[in-house]
Amino acid sequence: MARDEAGKCCVIGTGYVGLVTGACLADLGHSAICVDKDKEKIEQLKKVKIPIFEVGLEEIVRKNLKKGTLEFSTDIEDAVRRSEFIFITVPTPSDSSGNADLTQVDDVARTIARAINEYKVVINKSTVPVGSTKRVERIIQEQLSEPHEFDVVSNPEFLREGTAVSDFMKPSRIVIGADSQKAIMKMTRLYDKIDAPLLITDPVSAEMIKYASNAFLATKVSFINAIANVCEAVGADVREVALGMGYDERIGFEFLRPGPGFGGSCFPKDCRALLSMAEAHGYNFYLLEGVLKVNEEQQRKIVEKVERLLGGTVQGKKIGILGLAFKANTDDVRESPAIFIVRMLLEKGARLSAYDPKAVANARKELEGVDFAESPYEAVKDAEALALLTEWDEFKWLDYARINKQMKGNVIVDARNCLDPAVIRKIGFVYEGVGR
Repeated sequence: MARDEAGKCCVIGTGYVGLVTGACLADLGHSAICVDKDKEKIEQLKKVKIPIFEVGLEEIVRKNLKKGTLEFSTDIEDAVRRSEFIFITVPTPSDSSGNADLTQVDDVARTIARAINEYKVVINKSTVPVGSTKRVERIIQEQLSEPHEFDVVSNPEFLREGTAVSDFMKPSRIVIGADSQKAIMKMTRLYDKIDAPLLITDPVSAEMIKYASNAFLATKVSFINAIANVCEAVGADVREVALGMGYDERIGFEFLRPGPGFGGSCFPKDCRALLSMAEAHGYNFYLLEGVLKVNEEQQRKIVEKVERLLGGTVQGKKIGILGLAFKANTDDVRESPAIFIVRMLLEKGARLSAYDPKAVANARKELEGVDFAESPYEAVKDAEALALLTEWDEFKWLDYARINKQMKGNVIVDARNCLDPAVIRKIGFVYEGVGR
């Protein structure tokens, strides 16, 4: 592939990673075919009906469909035959032991093997355990009907939900793990238009980089939550503590925001997978065990705050919930701390009315016994307490004087430290945040 030549790409799987990857590759000037076995999903995508909320994604899908550089299809084998770069972006959920379930990756590898008709670069972009690049290579080699040259490389994604398009186009780094110089050169040229540090390494190290990165960020979240709990005990303000820590360039400000814990499709799953991987190789990763334990306890502590401020029980009491997504600017509720907290409150007999700007549709699939409101004001009407669980900007600017008049009680548990305690208390609320 010449430096100015567009790459022909096939992206298998149209979840967050696959859809963003395909759309962004097309926006870079390559041709991209996004394929998925879900026929209804593909038909909706052809109509630019995006199944996820991701800033900027609909615009680039629409633009590149119109240009003809982006396609959607259910025919995986045809897409593989027409492409040189084959991205695997299917889910790798946790199994009952915490390991990454590679069933879908294996199935895709077999399908690729049936369709290979000339040299291909097969790219593992799904988060997969160490050794998965060789695993995919072995499966394809065993399933080939005719001898054809191919290479398998590891190219982990570092996309954050809510900023995934920007993260793809302006990444902090691009990691390519490969043993083949030919594949390395082709991958380098594929990403030629992106200005970012390029790390070329072996496949095992590339796979480990992904897990190590997510586990470290999760560790920062659990650490600041643990510090927040100590701050509450001794009377310190965790916001000031985090600010003082963040100015140290060795630490930085990112992920030093206390709250109800981490969630989403990556951190919990990847931490469990890394822990399981370490155990399988004879290493007791006590630090990571602690990270996961602190995360679980943090959600229970939010529930305990609500109980304590309501006199020791939530039984039969109405609580307004603001926020259901695992973080702001996404509709994703997978392993959302807010969902876990809602379930715990329901188990304790609370009556809940919840609102989220984007995540209600997905939350309905996860929760029973919750009244879903059309607005934040509807959610808190006649409630004895309000729990703010996701840091949407709009929650910071609500009319809390109006909310105070609408509520039956006056308790606010701000699990994201979004609000100014002095202002909220002046209105007449009993306010409690995290570590403040």
